Amino acid sequence: MSSLSPPRRRFVYALVAAAVLVAAALSVALLRDEALQTTEVPVVLVHGYGGSAGSLAELAGALRARGREVVAVDLPDRGEGDIGISARALAGAVAGTRAARVDLVGHSAGGVVIRAYLKDLGGIKRARRVVTLASPHHGTSLADFAASAGPDACVDACAQLGTGSDFLADLNADDETPGEVIYVSLWTALDETVTPPESAVLDGATNIRVQDICAGVRLGHGDLVRDPLAIGLVIAALNEDGDAPRPADCGRLRALGSRALSS
Repeated sequence: MSSLSPPRRRFVYALVAAAVLVAAALSVALLRDEALQTTEVPVVLVHGYGGSAGSLAELAGALRARGREVVAVDLPDRGEGDIGISARALAGAVAGTRAARVDLVGHSAGGVVIRAYLKDLGGIKRARRVVTLASPHHGTSLADFAASAGPDACVDACAQLGTGSDFLADLNADDETPGEVIYVSLWTALDETVTPPESAVLDGATNIRVQDICAGVRLGHGDLVRDPLAIGLVIAALNEDGDAPRPADCGRLRALGSRALSS
């Protein structure tokens, strides 16, 4: 039994509790200051449906060659599960950077995951720039076709990416590009996964069809994370201010991507 009297014991307990609260408050303050004092803006990469962080290895390597800190997220269930759960995983990855601001790049459904994080989990407070690559912002008929095979053939993210899904209706309601964030959507007219390809057009963003920059270029859905032109466009979107690229920039952007990929 304790030798302290009940009043003295309560006093000691109160002191201990106060010390714990002060320590917790100091820890939170230090972490907040650390984040606010971080000048580095990391790039957080988000893969698409059925992918992995390794799916974006070439893009990640090219960005690192340009001096950027890169974090590639592995989404739960390879991004095939509920998009809300994937968005929470992204939120955890962003918090783990301890950076005050981040740039976000998402391929395919990864771009939709980013938008869910921005809209539903307060991500617009941390995001500086958002670049989506061939993302089905308004759904894809490929998901509709899968759903036609039966109720169990297209569930979770697949169902959410259908052209008439309630999930996308809610995501696109009011403002498709909220907050003080720079949005860029890159897409290809030859997309065989996001159908129609124009689903990638995002209201309020700088929308860039790669064929409008380099006429006749034959890039498919997966090429937007590995082709030199696409890599050059991503690098420019993350680093350049001003007008959208023009056909006159085709050679420069392709060379920019080639150098980054070969570094």
